[in-house]
Amino acid sequence: MDIDVQRFAIANLRRRPVVAEVSGFVAGFDPGTTSPYLNYATPLPGASPADRDIAALVGAFRERGLTPRLEFAPDSAPAVEAALRRSGFTTEAVHQYLTCTPTTLTRPSDLHHVETPATDQEYAAIDGALAEAFSGEFAASPEGAARLRRTQENGGAVRFVRAPEGGCAGAATCSAPAVGTSELAGVGTRPAHRGRGVAASVTAALTEAMFARGARSVWLEYSGDGSRRVYERVGFRPGGTRLYMSLPPEV
Repeated sequence: MDIDVQRFAIANLRRRPVVAEVSGFVAGFDPGTTSPYLNYATPLPGASPADRDIAALVGAFRERGLTPRLEFAPDSAPAVEAALRRSGFTTEAVHQYLTCTPTTLTRPSDLHHVETPATDQEYAAIDGALAEAFSGEFAASPEGAARLRRTQENGGAVRFVRAPEGGCAGAATCSAPAVGTSELAGVGTRPAHRGRGVAASVTAALTEAMFARGARSVWLEYSGDGSRRVYERVGFRPGGTRLYMSLPPEV
């Protein structure tokens, strides 16, 4: 599965507003933000970069005032991690990912009604709810709401559960399928609505939507045992590992 996830990462980065292909790497940039989570690179499968290749990649980030950063499945390009470390890159995180296929998908009977946003107000409410869900890791903004709309309009999907008092209780997004798979990300529930099946509901709805669009699998990363249990309840199973590396500012 690692090779499918890595090929998806490449295809997804090539959808970014600005793309740079540098010495065996693909870097995707969003001029609307300096967030390292939206501006990063990934290697081509089997890449074996020399030091000069890493230097060229770093230059593509530095000239844009961005932190050089990569996300990739290390088993798909085993020589890359050592090359990055020689150039001063360090590990940010190692994340496990889970995958779901049409044969493993399970739809629990107690799921909430899930909606697709249609109005600017709904996209803004989703953006605000996700900002709250992730404890201010990013601020709600018109740009964030517009990014959600683009995801929905460009072949991906955004789904949310409406809060009883109005607005958004929780939501998630899924990238448009590529190379037979799709990434489900940003699953977030506002603190007041946690423990009620919101995350499972949007996860199941988005996974079904991607299968309906021809994806053979959907994958996601999880942040802890609690979230893993939520996803396993919907039919996600262990897939592999993704490595996050970046160059510290002083290098």
